[in-house]
Amino acid sequence: MTLSLKTCSSPRSTPKSIAGAGSDDAAASQFFHHKTSYRAHTTTLFFILVPLSLFGLFSLYCSPNTIYRATFFVTALPAKSRIVSYVTNTQDSNPNQSNGSRRIRADAVLWPGWNILVIVSPEEKVLPPQLPGENYTCFYPNGEKATARFVATHPFTNRTTFRCGLPGIYRHHHPIPTPVLASSKTFELSPETRWPDLPLWNFVVFEAISTENDVVLFVKGPNRGLGSNKPPESFRCVFGEESDTAIRTPVTSSVQEVFRCSFPNKPIDTPVKVYLEAVATDKEETKTVPSVAYFSPKRTLTEPRKKSLLCATTMVYNVAKYLREWVMYHAAIGIQRFIIYDNGSDDELNDVVEVLKSEKYDLTIVLWIWPKTQEAGFSHAAVYGNDTCTWMMYLDVDEFLFSPFWDNKSQPSDQMIRSLLPSDQSIIGQVSFKSHEFGPSNQTKHPREGVTQGYTCRREEDQRHKSIVLLSAVEHSLYTAIHHFGLKGEYEWRVADTEEGVVNHYKYQAWQEFKAKFKRRVSAYVVDWTRVSNPKSRDRTPGLGFRPIEPEGWGQRFCEVKDLRLKRLTRKWFGHPVKDGYKMAWQR
Repeated sequence: MTLSLKTCSSPRSTPKSIAGAGSDDAAASQFFHHKTSYRAHTTTLFFILVPLSLFGLFSLYCSPNTIYRATFFVTALPAKSRIVSYVTNTQDSNPNQSNGSRRIRADAVLWPGWNILVIVSPEEKVLPPQLPGENYTCFYPNGEKATARFVATHPFTNRTTFRCGLPGIYRHHHPIPTPVLASSKTFELSPETRWPDLPLWNFVVFEAISTENDVVLFVKGPNRGLGSNKPPESFRCVFGEESDTAIRTPVTSSVQEVFRCSFPNKPIDTPVKVYLEAVATDKEETKTVPSVAYFSPKRTLTEPRKKSLLCATTMVYNVAKYLREWVMYHAAIGIQRFIIYDNGSDDELNDVVEVLKSEKYDLTIVLWIWPKTQEAGFSHAAVYGNDTCTWMMYLDVDEFLFSPFWDNKSQPSDQMIRSLLPSDQSIIGQVSFKSHEFGPSNQTKHPREGVTQGYTCRREEDQRHKSIVLLSAVEHSLYTAIHHFGLKGEYEWRVADTEEGVVNHYKYQAWQEFKAKFKRRVSAYVVDWTRVSNPKSRDRTPGLGFRPIEPEGWGQRFCEVKDLRLKRLTRKWFGHPVKDGYKMAWQR
């Protein structure tokens, strides 16, 4: 097999020139000869512009994005005050009431769309609502309240999560008060109730996971963009909520949204909240990022099991209709275990997973509800999968790894992907495969036989790449660009030639399927398509605007090469004749 070394570079944008307005000689003359008239016009213009400016500022203030952006400019409280201010409300004098309702200790964070994610504290035992009468409720100051709707149970700490709407009166209130979660809407608040400031989703410690040697925190806010990583010595990890007893340990790595720190130097017997603290400098005080994450002294992440040679992981949202095809195909060519990071799906994903598991496919669902955290999720998978996987393939569910060498194979083999990887003695720690991007191919809805059968027309130029990485070779920082990882110094990264292996990316699908991409982008560093920003980014679709409006001729776009190779191969491997044609194995 021939492999070639790849060098990646990032495209740079060239700023456009801005043409200035020319002067008007007649207007200038009028200025000098009619000063009184000029002043009148100036006064009129002033009274027009001031209300417009105030209206614009008010509109910006009312926007939910304003609150999210505000975290980048707000001055954080000193560490001692900050930790205390985010302690969960435990001071009610009547947490349990005669009517059977009770206050539930919980953390909360403001979510996009004026929702609040409420996460029950580890010491509370709260099960998902089972009966119609179980009316979990969020209470706010001044008697406002909202129904707490069950979301899911956190997989590692077993914490129940709810979602509450934020009443309109608080949407323009800064800071926003953290609601009190109660088991009934008849709960009566104590006059002693405290209302700590509500953390925002883009400035918070949102997850923590332990390895054999350290603790990994996932944090939004401190490193705000690509290449803006602050040095690790700028931070400390803080274990515990009380300032005088909290344990502080040094941070050993600070890259993107991933921070690694040493274990506490004292034993911790029960789960404790863990924070990220910015160390004081000559110009600034010590400050702390709020947290909804807990450090658990029990490190076991998965049940003991034999280590798999090849695993695959992906982050998904509402992909139930695609998952069977993706899993069945890749399992047949060598993937032994699938780790699915669910980014808050509300379709039939869990049902599809359970059916696949009943058919003896090895699938694990990891609830990963945090918005715009794909890079952090993939870094988390590198830690989470390290105990049970040797190599990890990072691939989306609309992407299929394929080798032209398999064309003459009558059946798939579980050694096929293995044949694309280096030997055990190699210094290669990562193999990447270039992508072919397929277009709508005149489809108007999801092909019932699957994407490999329905989409057959693609762009000619290779686009990006996806990778299979040796998890033990991933560098300490866990840096990932989604398409590949940073490697330890002794390992090399190589890219396979397209004649050896390629990824068929069924990216531009039938419009009814494709427009769902406007709802969300999961990468932390990719602008949402509805934002009028960075229009020439490679992460945008050529010729597509900022709104989910079907462009003319969408069905014929991106059709430069007719490519039937994987369609023919999968039909040979997974199709069987039926009365009106053929049926694929993943069809139900």
